[in-house]
Amino acid sequence: MVEQIHNTVPRPDAGTSAQVHPAASAVPALRAEQLGKRVPLPGGELVILEGVDVRIGRGESVAVVGPSGSGKSTLLSLLAGLDSPSSGRVEIDGAPLSTLDEDGRARVRAAKVGFVFQNLQLLPSLTALENVMLPLELRGDADAAGPARAIQDRVGLGGRLGHYPRQLSGGEQQRVAVARAFVTGPSLLFADEPTGNLDTATGQAVIELLFALNQDAGTTLVLVTHDELLARRCRRTLRIEGGRLVADTGASG
Repeated sequence: MVEQIHNTVPRPDAGTSAQVHPAASAVPALRAEQLGKRVPLPGGELVILEGVDVRIGRGESVAVVGPSGSGKSTLLSLLAGLDSPSSGRVEIDGAPLSTLDEDGRARVRAAKVGFVFQNLQLLPSLTALENVMLPLELRGDADAAGPARAIQDRVGLGGRLGHYPRQLSGGEQQRVAVARAFVTGPSLLFADEPTGNLDTATGQAVIELLFALNQDAGTTLVLVTHDELLARRCRRTLRIEGGRLVADTGASG
């Protein structure tokens, strides 16, 4: 049912994707070195993450799993440049996020990154179409409505463009969130418990959509999940326990 999204929303490098220079292909989509996050507290320092090293190749799908409170969502925020590490470094397509200020990180995110969150973060005062248009407008694209309408058709919400989030079911709201994540043609997609608030059947439908769009667009996918079945859909699994990376299953090389 889902056609190739890049036919409608090409990534900036779509014209050269058929021939990748060997040096460029050697640059991973995502790299973290000795990544750590600590928070000072009156009684001492709280270590949330410590010494995480990971390299993720272009087009890989990677699940981040572990018990609650292990640091999974913090790791995702650091990898996406939504938060700054206390130590270590993060690179997205070779861009060193850790040395950039917030404006610089925002430019990298706008150009390369899409997000799907458990709590959706849809703006209630905007229609479904306007929510999907928003990242394109923030990026300064001349035409935001055209690609937004096209991707909403792809996710089966062409008849819900003028509906506000409160007028949509949970599954429809998550489809809007997925459409918003893909509308910019990101090279890297982060998803934090994307089906955590959905029933099993609806969650499965959203996951099938997410993986279909991801495969069509050739996006690198990194998702946090408690669902082991969902994790097994990914090529690799990173297991976080006590703020440390304790296993990297399925890594090549």
